[in-house]
Amino acid sequence: MKITYSRIEPPLREAIEHETAHRSEKLARLLKHYPADSVMLHGSLEENPHEHEFSYSLNLTLPTGTLHATGVGADALAGAKAAFAEIERQVKKHQEKLRKDYLWKRKRPRSGISVAGEVPSAD
Repeated sequence: MKITYSRIEPPLREAIEHETAHRSEKLARLLKHYPADSVMLHGSLEENPHEHEFSYSLNLTLPTGTLHATGVGADALAGAKAAFAEIERQVKKHQEKLRKDYLWKRKRPRSGISVAGEVPSAD
C-alpha cells in the first residue's frame, strides 16, 4: 500500500504518520486480496481555526473503485481516528457489494411458525 500526505504541518506530521501506520495495518488485512502496489492511500489535514477543530480527509484508491472519508475532531489525532473508522466501514461495505452478499442474504424463520415434527408447547 502506497501512503501519501499533503498539507500536514511538521509539528502534527509525526503523530499523523504514527496513527496512519497503525491503522493502515488493519486496512492491509482487509485489502490483502488486492496487489499491494495497486492500493493507494492519501491523507490530507485541514485546520478550521474558527471552530478550533481539525478535519482529516482520506482517499483510498483500489482497482475496483475509490473511497473517500473525512473525520472531524478536536485535535488532529481524533480527526484521523474518525476518518479511519469511516474508511474501514466503507471498505467492508464495498467488499460486500463486490461479493454480492445482498443476493445471498439468509432469511430467519419466523418465530410463530413451528417446524414440522415439533409439538407446540401447551403454555
